Amino acid sequence: MGLRKLELSVGELAQRAGIAPSAVRYYEDQGLIFARRTAGNQRRYHRAMLRRVAFIKASQTAGIPLAVIADVLGELGDTESPSTQMWEAASRRWIDDLDQRIALLQKMRDMIGSCVGCGCLSLSACHLLNPGDELHRQGPGARRLMPD
Repeated sequence: MGLRKLELSVGELAQRAGIAPSAVRYYEDQGLIFARRTAGNQRRYHRAMLRRVAFIKASQTAGIPLAVIADVLGELGDTESPSTQMWEAASRRWIDDLDQRIALLQKMRDMIGSCVGCGCLSLSACHLLNPGDELHRQGPGARRLMPD
């Protein structure tokens, strides 16, 4: 297979991956995918970037931030694509975080009727995000939604 068949333009990669060309360039700017430049300064992406974009999209759908996705993809070379084993290892890393977010969403769903939605997050009556007004010890104003 010749070099040309191993490479895709921005538009080809975007079309095949089901994303906008601007997303392709953004992922490249973030170091998630890589391209070489032709003599005419056009981007050419190795076909492995298709699987990387699929990995990124699947991870984002699960709510994984791009910075965390970048950590996993950083283990690959510039023309390597994620394997099934890599996805399984990454998903094991992310399970605890996903479980915490699921629990928070379920709690919010179950208690949303008692929330006035004001955003202060320091009311003693807010059983959803501030049970027992625990956040008052951190000072006045809005407090954190998610723990550090």
